[in-house]
Amino acid sequence: MSDNTDSYDEDTGETPALTDAPARKALGQHFLFDPSILKRAANAAGSLKGQTVIEVGPGPGGLTRAILNEEPALLIAVETDPRFSEALLSWPEAKSGKLQVIARDARKVHWEKVLTEAGAKTPVMIIANLPYNVGTPLLIDWLKAGDWRGRMALMFQKEVADRICARPDTDAYGRLAVISQAVTRPRIAFTLPPGAFRPPPKVDSAVVEFEPLPPGERFEHLALLEQIAGAAFGQRRKMLRAALKPFAKKRGMKAEAWLEDCGINPTARAETLTQAEFRKLAESLA
Repeated sequence: MSDNTDSYDEDTGETPALTDAPARKALGQHFLFDPSILKRAANAAGSLKGQTVIEVGPGPGGLTRAILNEEPALLIAVETDPRFSEALLSWPEAKSGKLQVIARDARKVHWEKVLTEAGAKTPVMIIANLPYNVGTPLLIDWLKAGDWRGRMALMFQKEVADRICARPDTDAYGRLAVISQAVTRPRIAFTLPPGAFRPPPKVDSAVVEFEPLPPGERFEHLALLEQIAGAAFGQRRKMLRAALKPFAKKRGMKAEAWLEDCGINPTARAETLTQAEFRKLAESLA
């Protein structure tokens, strides 16, 4: 990788040539530059001082700088765009070891291996303005992670944020809410209009804070819960006995009997089930 030390501005903490770098639509890039918004996003999940932090998709480094200003012990930035990963390597914190830059697609990162090799303090915090096209898959992976994953503050499209935090009997309630709320307590910290970004997306955005549930309250069979919720909400207008019929059949069960055994009305619809009821269905198969 090239040495871009001369491009780093010691006064502003920026790499000026990249603040005007065009976003790439194929990578779902939308950049934030407002210092007050960036500071708020960096602190949405709590104090970063002395913590290990992961950031995905730092781009030109606005949020990266805001995170570093909060004095974490280590910031691991994962960036697939070589324009930005190379520039971040010129930052003083990268040279001192406080900022580690990984030039890779975040979906292919073996997180536990990276943390072990970095000698990182766990649990780690994850703070990111996620590229729109990879936000949900990354969230699912992190929700399934072990004890190394701590508090998170992640920016999504507002519609996705609403789905993460939704409650039963609402239009937004679905698979993503069931999975997210099985291991964390998510809440929308704040919302942002399209004009806050460059280029402006077509929709509002929101930062979601994820507070890990206490160990005794977390649901351990998350992959199974995801399968059941996916089947139930895949045909959300149908009664559960019909929506879950294919899922149950593959396991040699009758959906109606399975639901009744779990104390759930077979004629109910997926959006009416609580977290506890979805857990009961998963536990019966675990």
